[in-house]
Amino acid sequence: MEARVTEQYYHSVRLDKKKCEGCIHCIQRCPTQAIRVRNGKAIIVAERCIDCGECIRVCPHKAKYAERDGMEELSRFSYTVALPAPSLYGQIANVKDINSLLCALRDIGFDDVFEVSAAAERISSGTKKFLKENTNFPRPVISSACPVICRLISVCFPNLIEHILPLHSPMEEAGRLAREAAMKKTGLPPEKIGVFFITPCPAKVTAIRHPMECETSNLDGALAMNDIYPALVSALKHEEAEEDLQNSGLIGVSWGMTGGEASGILSEDALAVDGIENCMKLLEEIEDEKLHDISFIELNACSGGCVGGVLTAENPFIAKARLQHLRKYLPVAMNRASAEETRTVLTAEKLPEPVPALRLADNLEDAMKKMNRLNALLETFPRLDCGTCGAPTCRALAEDIVRGYTTEQDCIFRIKEELEGAGLGKAAEDLIPPPFRKKKE
Repeated sequence: MEARVTEQYYHSVRLDKKKCEGCIHCIQRCPTQAIRVRNGKAIIVAERCIDCGECIRVCPHKAKYAERDGMEELSRFSYTVALPAPSLYGQIANVKDINSLLCALRDIGFDDVFEVSAAAERISSGTKKFLKENTNFPRPVISSACPVICRLISVCFPNLIEHILPLHSPMEEAGRLAREAAMKKTGLPPEKIGVFFITPCPAKVTAIRHPMECETSNLDGALAMNDIYPALVSALKHEEAEEDLQNSGLIGVSWGMTGGEASGILSEDALAVDGIENCMKLLEEIEDEKLHDISFIELNACSGGCVGGVLTAENPFIAKARLQHLRKYLPVAMNRASAEETRTVLTAEKLPEPVPALRLADNLEDAMKKMNRLNALLETFPRLDCGTCGAPTCRALAEDIVRGYTTEQDCIFRIKEELEGAGLGKAAEDLIPPPFRKKKE
């Protein structure tokens, strides 16, 4: 299985094998069953991983981590621009206003700042125009803002790709606008300007280095919120003179939490959902054609929206409360996109492509044979999904067997049957984890 982790699939979520103890917390939490434990170490199956970061969140040994850029990357450029995600505004206590935080970003090493919330307002107005002008587009339209959701659809729900909103994410639009503004301001060529996103999650890092909506990202890298948090707190304590850098309103700032995007299109038949399990259930309902009265759906993989990202520094509920306070006296919006810009500038170059992670074979005949064997194997397994085999479920183990990655001997209940057949019944029962042992008479 490890050999299947190829360069074809870049992922920012990584495994430190030295720290991995081979526990099964990650395999039980991974929404796409992208992790196995083999030979005492976890293995991430690249084609299944969607960079949600749930394994980072639950690993007790800190063996999972997110690859991201550091402040030293800024030295590669003559001029650098920070792109703070709206969720950053809720990370630090006692912030007087958003402008103070934007000024602090310049103090810690950036030459300029461009708000992703400003680009989010353009996407909101563009989405509203798109929905109005494209009545034949498959409904409900699914937001393209969360890269985890886009990758989830590519892996597990490829039939729903046609439902994804074909507009750029706020991050990419902000990157384009920030670079253009910096070029105009400095006279520098684009390659001399470094544009860096301040990210709440690892999926944004992947979206920059391996974009789904364009051939090449408008950004040069991403810094984690929890990495720059200490420097920001220090800069805010010494912040005095403030320049007016803020250029977004309530709609843009609200994108940092669940419901912000959906409310921004000002539609009564828009829906917002957060939490990866809830999102998967809703995608299943869309596949089953159950949502006839919804035109637009905002899906956030993290609970609470981006404020719940694994690379944030603050409790998501506290961060949400701060965002609500900071946006209270803001204008509704300060940025809009025209209908022409929606059709040209804001339109994504491409949609996510299906990932054949769940395909058992390249042709139908072989796939059917493997599926029949998989179902037959599953009938012989206990279906307890205990995880002791290193796979998250009995079905996942059966799938690994028919793919040739492992054998039936990985199932401890299968070993028990063989020992019982050899007359070692008591010893066999002692091998079974206590919750699954039979009651002794």
